Amino acid sequence: MAERRYVRVRGDMPPGHVRTPAYLRGKTGWVERTLGPFPNPEQLAYGVPPAKLPLMRVRFLMSEVWGPAAENPQDTIDAEIYSHWLEEAPHAT
Repeated sequence: MAERRYVRVRGDMPPGHVRTPAYLRGKTGWVERTLGPFPNPEQLAYGVPPAKLPLMRVRFLMSEVWGPAAENPQDTIDAEIYSHWLEEAPHAT
């Protein structure tokens, strides 16, 4: 089994059309898989010719997302997030 690649979702809150859920910004998870390159929806929304960017399926522990309020802290949630929203993280928190 390959070693997990941990990533943190950028914490930015830019105005406009953004496809990254606000509740995951600043959270750390791991790349479950790379789905391939897809047109950037943030550019498509404004009629700009889109760059093709890697789309990642990132898995988060519920304890990371919801903290002490997580009903089942070891359960997980997956989200598909474009690579430009991700930064390397040393490990899950």
